[in-house]
Amino acid sequence: MPPARRASVRRLDLPLRSSSSSSSPRAGARPIDALERHFALEVPRVFSEAERAALVAGVRAARDAWTADFGAEQFSLGRAFYTHLETGRSRLYFADAAASDERVERHLPGLQRRMRELVAALTGGLAQPRRGFCGPGVHIFPAGEKVAREGGVVHFDTEGLSDYHLARRLRAITVVVMLELPEADGGLKLWDVLYDGRDDPGDEALSTRSLVAGYSPGGALVIDSYRLHQIQPFPGDRDRISATVHAAEIDSGRWETWF
Repeated sequence: MPPARRASVRRLDLPLRSSSSSSSPRAGARPIDALERHFALEVPRVFSEAERAALVAGVRAARDAWTADFGAEQFSLGRAFYTHLETGRSRLYFADAAASDERVERHLPGLQRRMRELVAALTGGLAQPRRGFCGPGVHIFPAGEKVAREGGVVHFDTEGLSDYHLARRLRAITVVVMLELPEADGGLKLWDVLYDGRDDPGDEALSTRSLVAGYSPGGALVIDSYRLHQIQPFPGDRDRISATVHAAEIDSGRWETWF
């Protein structure tokens, strides 16, 4: 029988390593195996305070390079696949992928590499860019806008997974590093519900046990991409700014990453 899953967040301290290493993936237990027993993993201090502050300054300085999504309810630096899929702009997403990565690297040097290194450390495998997709990027949820007032959409992070991947339930994770916390709240609500082929989980799923996972500045939350979740509302005048990478295991120990 699978281990009982706890409604809890497991804290991990991880040494980061190069995502482009030519060595073979490590055998044995991997940090992400803890997702079989916990709702999420917390990795503190992915970025130091100085690094975090510099990244936030870089995001703000890049205001003219942000992509507006859902009528400017939210923004990104680097194009996000799910926002383009849901607004009928997938062709633009793929056409602009290389330029998107150039913008992120220009304004936030090394961010994409560091996010892939985090995936490599979590999986014990190789983490490489997904061909044709945009690399890791940043979401900006403005204070006072829809997500701040009402919270995000309740969803699974399955939009970027292929039908092949979904049918075989191959492993996939979502990694979010908080660059700037709102003044209060804005955590991530997680339900004891995993994707079963239906995008709309229904009222019964929303009545199951849940928890709200908090963030630490510069720290990461890691979830199974098949887990039901929702960004919580947040008050105040400070935006919620986070770096995100999605990753899917395409072969044993080999992971593709995208945004």
